[in-house]
Amino acid sequence: MELENCDCRYFISYSGVKLPLKLVNELPDESHLENRNTYFRGCYDTEQRLMLLEKRVYGEVELRHVYTYHSSGSLAEAEITDADGETNVLRFDETGAAMAAD
Repeated sequence: MELENCDCRYFISYSGVKLPLKLVNELPDESHLENRNTYFRGCYDTEQRLMLLEKRVYGEVELRHVYTYHSSGSLAEAEITDADGETNVLRFDETGAAMAAD
């Protein structure tokens, strides 16, 4: 995923269970990560849509979500990679309904 055009910010946690996850408790800047074992990095596009979410634990990526969106702005796809490196892809139609797996 290209991050050069994304605005990456850091957070303490997230809320909800619906995708895309909503990151909460934003940290002012990277200097506030020094004493944290766990934090979330969220990268947003110019429309402030979450494109990449990473849960980092002791500097390692434990969970990674990559989101893509329909032209309407609704979530089209969520690629979720867990700590074991296993990836699942969830696809959604324009209404936000989950589509059957391939």
